[in-house]
Amino acid sequence: MKLTDLRGILQYIPRFRDKVFVISLDGAVVEGENIGNLLLDIALLRSLNIQPVILHGAALQIARSASEKGFQPSDTCGHGITDADTLQVAIQASHRVTHTLLQGLSGADLKAAVTNAIVAHPKGILKGVDHLFTGKVERVDHGLLETLIKEGIVPIIQPLGYDGEGRTFRVNSDAVALAVAKALKAAKLIFITAQDGLMFDGELIREMAVNDLDERLRQQRDLFDEESLSKALHAAEACRWHVPRAHIINGSIDEGLLAEVFSNEGIGTLIYANEYQQIRPAKKKDVATLFAMTRASVAKEELLRRTRASIEKHISDYYIFETDHHPIGCVALHRYEDHKSGELAFLYVNPSHENEGIGKKLIQFVEEKATKLQLEQLFLLSTQAYAYFQSQGGYLEGTVEHLPESRRALYEQSGRKSKILYKPLG
Repeated sequence: MKLTDLRGILQYIPRFRDKVFVISLDGAVVEGENIGNLLLDIALLRSLNIQPVILHGAALQIARSASEKGFQPSDTCGHGITDADTLQVAIQASHRVTHTLLQGLSGADLKAAVTNAIVAHPKGILKGVDHLFTGKVERVDHGLLETLIKEGIVPIIQPLGYDGEGRTFRVNSDAVALAVAKALKAAKLIFITAQDGLMFDGELIREMAVNDLDERLRQQRDLFDEESLSKALHAAEACRWHVPRAHIINGSIDEGLLAEVFSNEGIGTLIYANEYQQIRPAKKKDVATLFAMTRASVAKEELLRRTRASIEKHISDYYIFETDHHPIGCVALHRYEDHKSGELAFLYVNPSHENEGIGKKLIQFVEEKATKLQLEQLFLLSTQAYAYFQSQGGYLEGTVEHLPESRRALYEQSGRKSKILYKPLG
């Protein structure tokens, strides 16, 4: 099924509706053959009530323009020293890139506007070196951006910043993307580059929690190539500021943006926030925590009683939801390979965190995990929460025929007479 088939992506729409996606395009991507398709994909996002904000770089265009003028630019990426000549080239190059984007968005019947929403100040003198016209983001005029978004206009932000005295500064586009994502509380920060994603020691990182990425940046920073290092640093910072997801993808792949947003597998690198909230695999040392956390629910027969030995034996099936490193929920996914199905079990959320959507997140986590494992169906057994699963999770009432044979025997032995619910996957 093609990703552009709406039937394949409708399941994601409620999750992303009215959410801001900050999309940062490298200058090289804007000049690539696939830019027209990328802008059409962005138009599709907007038609689904997702709110895109577009930023762009201009390093390629700055280097080329300076070469045409016969001089070596003092800096192209916005990190180093920007002299007066390089600043003028950066301004001209940024305007050309912006024109390309405006033209493409017009062709996609999408309204857009270039903004001066980045308030900057001089980067200043660092280690005795004056960085001249290189700027640092001071703040983002989020009110301006939110007004445009509300009016159905896609904001376009250049790698330039302005101060209160009307001066212009060259700013790094990755830093601008980060600042905008934080200011708008974006659901996603998406870097679209000329690479397949974050490259670490010559290999592509497909998916990583921000804590793990931070550890690599601390211990093995030199194993990232220059392009990946900048994206890794800014993606990690975004997730630490509670932007839930940061993506780094290759802009030359047809329908790559849709594949990253509307599929479980994605095409590039996904960095996900876990400094504040995360769902992580349980470890053997967590068995006591699982028992203590769920004791009251087991006593009320909301959850099936399990022995410590059984949990420890199947510990790889269990997951813990943490807030600021404190466990407040859990869930399990038991696989039945011969039946191509999985059991969603042991779902629990601490009463102090009820009505925060954590139960839904745990259900969604198990469903995504089961889909990646190519299971065809999920089932669950419930004595008291079946109405919740039916109304909030879309589960259907089933019969023992929906259980694997090995699970039927245990179901009948338990005597709990739980309702059987199931949900087809895929």
